[in-house]
Amino acid sequence: MNQITELTFLKQLVKRSKIPVPEYEVIPIDRHKLKTLFDKWGKVVIKADVLAGKKGKAGLVKVCEDPSKVQREINKIINSEIDGKMVRTAYLSQYIPAEMEVYTAITYNTTFLSPSLTISLKGGMDIEEIDEKDKKTIPVDVYQGLNAYQASQALTALKCPSALISPFSRNLVDFWDFFISNGMRLCEINPWRITSAGKIFACDFKAVLDEANFKAKNLAISFPEYPASTTPFEEEMKELAISSHQGQIHVSNLGGKLVLPILFGGGSSTIIIETLMNYGGDPIFLSDFGGNPSYDRMHDAASICFKHHIKNASLLLILGGKANNTMIDVTFQAIANALSEYVEENGPVHLPVIIGRGGPRLAKGMSIMKDTLESLGLPYIIFGYDTPVTMVAEYAAKLANAFNSMRKNESKDIE
Repeated sequence: MNQITELTFLKQLVKRSKIPVPEYEVIPIDRHKLKTLFDKWGKVVIKADVLAGKKGKAGLVKVCEDPSKVQREINKIINSEIDGKMVRTAYLSQYIPAEMEVYTAITYNTTFLSPSLTISLKGGMDIEEIDEKDKKTIPVDVYQGLNAYQASQALTALKCPSALISPFSRNLVDFWDFFISNGMRLCEINPWRITSAGKIFACDFKAVLDEANFKAKNLAISFPEYPASTTPFEEEMKELAISSHQGQIHVSNLGGKLVLPILFGGGSSTIIIETLMNYGGDPIFLSDFGGNPSYDRMHDAASICFKHHIKNASLLLILGGKANNTMIDVTFQAIANALSEYVEENGPVHLPVIIGRGGPRLAKGMSIMKDTLESLGLPYIIFGYDTPVTMVAEYAAKLANAFNSMRKNESKDIE
């Protein structure tokens, strides 16, 4: 387990940071305690503790003003499921009235070859729909860190109210310090809620640890056990993963509907998925197929992906960084054959394909994919190894949405 939810952060990590957070209480809560909380907070926010995103859209974050309705809402939440993930427990958080909601995320960015901080003053549930002009991404030197001047420049460029720039810049510096000192590869706060009095609170948090980072290994926190709820796709992939130790096979269902991602490269996979999500790409799952998998292993993995997901996907994305020891022609031949076999058994598919990769025997691998896609009549775009994966992922997200909209319009015309 390397994913940190907000509740784990609040219970075990917040005291190690300077990040300001609302007060909270974990269920069960007796009536006397509940009355005390309402007297103190005015109203409460009921949240699910679950290893999934978009909880607000799924109805797993509820604002409640009536103490008599709290238990009913808790019962609904703890018996819910989102994207195949079951809720572990629920907790109550202090309600923070907000004049402004801000989105922030820190991750490793192949464009800058360093970590980067992304900020938007239009945070909240619909961050994927925010226009790029309303976001600001800046590189952060891993040795020098983020300073208040950098943060204030980004906030100024986004037209943040001047009275908030200085205090919020300090919060962002504390956010960076927390990220880098705990060995994380992704850390997101969405939203920061800022009151009319200018008080700032981090109101939702998630992070992914870098398991190769010694700081993460020495973090000394206990991860809670979450209820298992896996899809048939994940079960098949799990069986394939344990059948051999040659080559890495990792997938995690995200519940998306647009992009079918066959990804390579560990950290690159996480960055690609995060970029897809930031640009509305709605990836179906997170994947990582690395470590020079054999032809049979890659063929079986691709076949399972196509069997479960390609029929309803709006784009097939085959993407990774520049490999050192993975034979590109072997993995691409396996993917190409799996795709051809799926079409032969199930009929034609209609979706664009985007490919980006680097590494040994790249030209031969790209030629194999090109010939296969042309024989199947599928539109494709191939990016070279020198194109940052974040740029390819951004393009893929936009193309997937455009293709999905076109397909919906065609369906309406037929009706």
